[in-house]
Amino acid sequence: MKITRLETFTTEFVGFVRVTTDTGHHGWGQVSTYNADLTCQIFHRQIAPHALGTDALDFADTLALIGEREHKYPGSYLRRAMTGLDTALWDLRGRYEDKPVCALLGGSPGRIRAYASSMKRDITPEDEAARFVRLRDDYGFTAFKWRVGAECGRDKDEWPGRTEAVVPVVARALGDGIDKLVDGNSCYSAARAIEVGKMLQDNGIGHFEEPCPYWEPDHTAAVRAALSIDVAGGEQDCEYSSWQLMFDRKAVDIAQPDVMYMGGMHRTLQVCRMAAAHGLPVTPHAANLSLVTLCTMHLLRAIPNAGKYLEFSIEGPDYYPWQEGLFTSDPYGIEDGHATVTDAPGWGVEINPNWLNRATYQKSERT
Repeated sequence: MKITRLETFTTEFVGFVRVTTDTGHHGWGQVSTYNADLTCQIFHRQIAPHALGTDALDFADTLALIGEREHKYPGSYLRRAMTGLDTALWDLRGRYEDKPVCALLGGSPGRIRAYASSMKRDITPEDEAARFVRLRDDYGFTAFKWRVGAECGRDKDEWPGRTEAVVPVVARALGDGIDKLVDGNSCYSAARAIEVGKMLQDNGIGHFEEPCPYWEPDHTAAVRAALSIDVAGGEQDCEYSSWQLMFDRKAVDIAQPDVMYMGGMHRTLQVCRMAAAHGLPVTPHAANLSLVTLCTMHLLRAIPNAGKYLEFSIEGPDYYPWQEGLFTSDPYGIEDGHATVTDAPGWGVEINPNWLNRATYQKSERT
């Protein structure tokens, strides 16, 4: 079964990939979100020429070959584009074998505990606490993550005093029996991160994500060594060498690859194996409700070192207007604080034809 056609449907924010074979089978995948229109140009220029004519069911080596052929272009955009091919081919194989992707990976359908993940920093501590309590009571979430500091903030807060206020206010509102996580998004120097981390410990926070600039693993390692709570990181890292350095430096307690940033499931699985070799759990980054969270759900149902929960964005159309109407059905219902991977083949979803009709279309085809 050979790949004969690769199509992209994209907006600025999200781009879907359809792969078709010489037997007429097809599958759907997605390039990583944000500047997806640029990523789809890379897909047709630097991914499709290497993929057309190759095996659609046994494609790990195709992905490796793309990295070799495009060795002068390591980094984020190439990996984000590779993800479109990888995820589309997993969906194709699932449809062909009538199995969900998690089963193809050696796992099974079922429930996954989710943590409610806030993306907002422009929200007051009181408003953040109030919406968390509503989600706890309405959907049964038993874990929550919120933001501290400013994104890549050079030790500055989103506004003066916000971190010192939001941590105790939200922690107290959620009460006992709830797992509490915070995300620094590369805000802090090691010294400041340790100060903040000690405040987190005092307020019952158990997970401190990306406290220092992610490109400085030694800084994060210093924070980990100084604190008793878990330090997590890795969402931005897309090359194996970065992960190896992070693990060798003992920088994190929890690895957080993003399937879409990494280059798809095959490459993310390799990071999961690397983490397992260092005795580390994997709690992937999945910060919106495009295909990334669904891919992550299948991953977590399959890997032996899955972390305690799935990241589940709580942001709706006011924050992510572009994620509305992507699928013909909603794959993301939360019940009792859990998401569910069904036994539907592939990723278990169909892309909304109305969305596809409005997107920018491009095709690469084997002649």
